[in-house]
Amino acid sequence: MAPREQSAVRKAETDANDTDEGATPASGSPARPRLEDVTARRTKESPDTVADAPAATGSRWARLGRRQKIFAGLGAVAVIALAAFGTHYFLVGRYMISTDDAYVRANNTMLGARASGYLAKIAVGDNTEVKAGDLLFQIDDGDYKIAVDNARAKIATQEATIKRIARQAVAQQSAVEQAQAQLESTQAAAKRAEADYVRQSQLSEKGFASKATFDQSLATRDQSNASVQGAQANLDAAQAQIDVIKAQQAEAEGQLGELKTALAKAERDLSFTTIRAPIDGVFSNRLVNEGDNISVGQRLANVVPLDDVYIDANFKETQLARIRPGQPVYISVDAVKGRDIVGSVESLSPASGSVFTLLPPDNATGNFTKIVQRLPVRVRVPKTVAHENLLRAGMSVVVDVDTRQSAKQALAKVE
Repeated sequence: MAPREQSAVRKAETDANDTDEGATPASGSPARPRLEDVTARRTKESPDTVADAPAATGSRWARLGRRQKIFAGLGAVAVIALAAFGTHYFLVGRYMISTDDAYVRANNTMLGARASGYLAKIAVGDNTEVKAGDLLFQIDDGDYKIAVDNARAKIATQEATIKRIARQAVAQQSAVEQAQAQLESTQAAAKRAEADYVRQSQLSEKGFASKATFDQSLATRDQSNASVQGAQANLDAAQAQIDVIKAQQAEAEGQLGELKTALAKAERDLSFTTIRAPIDGVFSNRLVNEGDNISVGQRLANVVPLDDVYIDANFKETQLARIRPGQPVYISVDAVKGRDIVGSVESLSPASGSVFTLLPPDNATGNFTKIVQRLPVRVRVPKTVAHENLLRAGMSVVVDVDTRQSAKQALAKVE
């Protein structure tokens, strides 16, 4: 029974008792009401009151129940989130090593001039994709063409000189043969004069020949011997002249080689007036304009090979204990939101960045404050992603290295 009902019953009973005590049957006062009548009257008079009491009580509990449900729901969500975070950290998070000090790099090629002159033409526009061998710059080549023509003319003249010397050698060989024949003729005459001298000498000893005849044969013999010596000298001189001509020919051929080298240099200098792309990439960072006077070694532009980009991630030295080549790397690029890129650790730098600076710090002098150093870690980008030209040199990225052994094996199977 509700409290309000109990209160009504007690009031009715009290009224009944008072009536019983103060009334007498003789005075004609109303008789004491029965309990059944009081109960019936209470039920009839206060049906709304009896119904309103449970409704008010239920509304309060319902209101308190909603709050409890909200707090209970929030608590359940917090517990689930904490459990999920703990599970993820235990299974994955504790193996992930992350840094946002990472940037896209590319081995861009700087184009420099190897010939001087006025820049006559720029063949491509800025930020244009080029292929290896495409024409980029054209330097005025008039003077270089003249140098090539001059070198070719000198070569032609020298070749004619060599041909002339070769004909002189042939003519000198004929002179040698003539001197040889002259020698043989004088030798025959000397032989005949010697025989005549012997014969006259024998006759003179026997008295059959005059003294004058003997003297004549002696003189003829001596003249013949002298002629043989002269013919021999002429033959030696002719042969020596052949050697001289051959030496002249060798000298001329040597000069021809020098002239050909000069021609090759002139042609090479002429080729330097045409500047072509050494690799596939994007032509950018142009520093000259048409009509500029270009000097040797001057920087002209850059070609960036976007098909071969990579990432340099600068990890703290305290993060390198578990990083190994081949581990998968999850790459998040600020400029390409929502794109999942998975690379791999390619190599670790042998020294920190401070070692390769122009003026490396010397911690052996002055006061010392320990500073955690960073070492570059080279991250390889998949070729399929690099060929899309989404990554540009200098972009900032966030990398997460997965040091789990199972992840490394899975990446190896995929590759």
